[in-house]
Amino acid sequence: MSTNTYKVSGMTCGGCAGKVKAEIGKVAGVSSVAVELATGQVTVTSDGPLDDAGIRNAVEEIGYEVVAG
Repeated sequence: MSTNTYKVSGMTCGGCAGKVKAEIGKVAGVSSVAVELATGQVTVTSDGPLDDAGIRNAVEEIGYEVVAG
């Protein structure tokens, strides 16, 4: 099992957080996604190694950005 935390910018409401959670949840291998709207942190858990590029692409496809930090 693997868990990574990402910082996502641009989320301003619960709807935004829901979109990010749903889109990341579609990435192959992802087993759970938790979004903390106040901090912009998204914690992703998978059964194997996470596809960071896949996570970034999923977030960017819906208009948000994964930022460093």
